[in-house]
Amino acid sequence: MVVRDPVSAPDAQGRPKRATRRFPLFTRDTARPEGGGRAAGGDAPAPARQWPVLTVVGLVGIGLLITGLDVFRWGLVLVGVALLIGAALRWSVQDVGMLAVRSRFTDIVTYGVLGITIAMLALMAQPNAPLKIPFLNDLLHFTVSS
Repeated sequence: MVVRDPVSAPDAQGRPKRATRRFPLFTRDTARPEGGGRAAGGDAPAPARQWPVLTVVGLVGIGLLITGLDVFRWGLVLVGVALLIGAALRWSVQDVGMLAVRSRFTDIVTYGVLGITIAMLALMAQPNAPLKIPFLNDLLHFTVSS
């Protein structure tokens, strides 16, 4: 048996396998993100296998449709809530299919921050903003007047 690189060792059948967590010198394949398998079994139809991402994309589509119908505030709040649902699904469901893009932590933080930001900005938009944060008005006047 020939071991080609110093980071491989033979397994029980005598084939070389990786024994350390160091990256190989040359990348031969792209690793699937954690949780990036099918969300349902292979015998399920294609939409059922990707139900988490279809849920999030469907809610975003409905939110954009509502926004296009000139109810921009609540349509964008729905877009933000859809991203927060995506973060919750990424946190709670083991296999989320194509909703897994990066590591679990990065996906949760990205979906969560974007969802909160979009929802808060939609609620703070003028006229008649239902959410008022007092220090933001002072911050705006400070940055514009400087």
